[in-house]
Amino acid sequence: MSFDGRKIILDPEEMPEKWYNILPDLPKPLPPPLHPATNEPVKPSDLEPIFPKELIKQEMSDKRWIRIPEEVLDVYRLWRPSPLIRAKKLEEALKTPARIYYKYEGVSPPGSHKPNTAVAQAYYNMKEGVERLTTETGAGQWGSALSFATRLFNMKCTVYMVKVSYHQKPYRRVLMETWGGEVIPSPSNRTESGKRILEEDPDNHGSLGIAISEAVEDAVKHENTNYSLGSVLNHVLLHQTIIGLEVKKQLESIDEKPDVLVGCVGGGSNFAGFCYPFVKDAEKEGVRIVAVEPAACPTFTSGEYRYDYGDTVGLTPLLMMYTLGHDFMPPPIHAGGLRYHGDAPTMSMLVEEGIIEAIAVKQIPTFEAGILFARSEGIVPAPESNHAIKAVIDEALKAKEEGEEKVIVFNLSGHGYLDLAAYDDFLYGRLKNT
Repeated sequence: MSFDGRKIILDPEEMPEKWYNILPDLPKPLPPPLHPATNEPVKPSDLEPIFPKELIKQEMSDKRWIRIPEEVLDVYRLWRPSPLIRAKKLEEALKTPARIYYKYEGVSPPGSHKPNTAVAQAYYNMKEGVERLTTETGAGQWGSALSFATRLFNMKCTVYMVKVSYHQKPYRRVLMETWGGEVIPSPSNRTESGKRILEEDPDNHGSLGIAISEAVEDAVKHENTNYSLGSVLNHVLLHQTIIGLEVKKQLESIDEKPDVLVGCVGGGSNFAGFCYPFVKDAEKEGVRIVAVEPAACPTFTSGEYRYDYGDTVGLTPLLMMYTLGHDFMPPPIHAGGLRYHGDAPTMSMLVEEGIIEAIAVKQIPTFEAGILFARSEGIVPAPESNHAIKAVIDEALKAKEEGEEKVIVFNLSGHGYLDLAAYDDFLYGRLKNT
């Protein structure tokens, strides 16, 4: 481990070799997914048309620790362990007594946390002979990560990209295509799901729910093809816990204990990966865990905790989660990765039990926060990460008012260098405060 007063970097041999599974440590058993046709609990065999057996096993596992395959660790070493950085310049700008740290996941080749699970999913599919993966993407970070991962394992990748983001973020498409991914704006005429939606609304700007429907349909209809999801499901969040496990080691190495953990939330992957390793002992150690979502898609703060489909058309199992309704159409905000109608079932239970706090913030204040962070720390954050930064700034200013030296840690889930059109809209007054 090295620490220069700002950046804490673990040695490569200190990288975690196991993922943490929160299922055994939830306050009560997780309600099972229900089959969309029968409403009966889903059996492992029901998932085999779209997922490899090893991921299905992880999805339902009661083991607390799952070993990371050496082939996956070998790819992780391209960018992991990622740095934990003290935001001293931001602290100075805010004149706060709080100490602020951020885990920077933008150091991965695709520029976000997403390859932590994309690499694992591509590996397990490759091991079972799958030749092509289909998926959805909002802002393009997940699609970029899966295109990167499938290229490493000599597989093909088809990405249904939410149409508004496809046009807002053309360089995300270019990045996916550079790695060999096929990118299709969703809804499309490629699937029956997409055709049906376009017949009803030819100008539909898309949603993650619609893109999921198209990707699942594509996978089911084609041989040697599986579907890959970038958030929500247990195995996806499991793979992301390498983030929080590293953070725990990094904080312990400098004798710091967090008072507040903050992350942005769409479906839940970066937030869960960051905070789940802390959840079991959070109440005992007095740690607050804060999930920040967009006011334009306020799943936790305005949704209902109930069973709902994970996609718009109703092809996926029903999940017990906070939801705005599977037919919810969010406004076209720039944080495309946060425009999902539901949330991870495990995280939804933790919010319902009061273990995780949830807040919603509007778009313009998040960009104000992102600009302040960029001008203080130098990194331009992804629009999604700006939601976490907004909450961190509010916590730091509260600490200033109360004269409290609290430790605030957040996940900077990705950089925003392919999202500069969003910053251009903000800087020139074209951004709506949805």
